[in-house]
Amino acid sequence: MLRYITLATALLLGATCSVHAQTQPTPKPAPTAGAVVQGAPATTPPAVPIVPVDEVKKALTQPEVVLLDVRTPEEYATGHLRNAQNLDFRSPDFASRAALLDSKKTYVLYCASGNRSSKAALLLQGKGFKNVVNAGAFQTLKEAQLPTE
Repeated sequence: MLRYITLATALLLGATCSVHAQTQPTPKPAPTAGAVVQGAPATTPPAVPIVPVDEVKKALTQPEVVLLDVRTPEEYATGHLRNAQNLDFRSPDFASRAALLDSKKTYVLYCASGNRSSKAALLLQGKGFKNVVNAGAFQTLKEAQLPTE
């Protein structure tokens, strides 16, 4: 008789556990990197904001400041700010060339619109550069009377 009670208790407990397990929500796996989550708000990639032209002008008067044009060599050849070095952001060796720069200096970057210079600034910051300025668009800087070549 005791054996039947034990069996009945075990069946009841098993049934309770299985009912309990069925009412618990099944955990969903975490999304993998780069996955799109349904219903999640879109995220904006990080950016380095464009500083006002007056701040760019002030930065360019400081010693040890390096002016980088991150446009393509073809864009650079059509005109660039005086003393700007060309470091093509779209070049496959951009990251390796950027790693050769002195991270203790201040870098002022510009491109055609401010997009590539923002991305280049983020890359430099990721490599430990502390003083990086996104000067924005070449045309804007040119219109602000910064000297060009």
